[in-house]
Amino acid sequence: MNRLQILIDDCLIGTKHVGSAAILTIKNANVAAATARFNILPQVQMFIDCFKHSEVTRERGLSFQDKSYTCVRADRNSVYSKSNAQGLILVKTSLYIIVATYNENMYPSVCVEAVEKLADYLREKEK
Repeated sequence: MNRLQILIDDCLIGTKHVGSAAILTIKNANVAAATARFNILPQVQMFIDCFKHSEVTRERGLSFQDKSYTCVRADRNSVYSKSNAQGLILVKTSLYIIVATYNENMYPSVCVEAVEKLADYLREKEK
């Protein structure tokens, strides 16, 4: 198991407020680590483009796994979106994009906090 997979399991899934998660590499648009059965490979480039075009993301929202997500926040480092009681969180570092989901039985604020803390940790390691 690689270091990024351990971080996903311990820092995100371990909170019980993150349903699925992945860490994408920006440079080569690959999935570096992901939870089981979280197939996001076809949409990796879309996630990268969300940060390149945050205004468009804010206006149009996101389409992910056959659901439309309304964008709640989109800036150069974070994209928060929701679809009813489910959510999709994206946070960018210089090397990675962390993707996480939550469902109706989870607290969105805890999911956001966990993803942002992991991103802060990765940013510190990237220095």
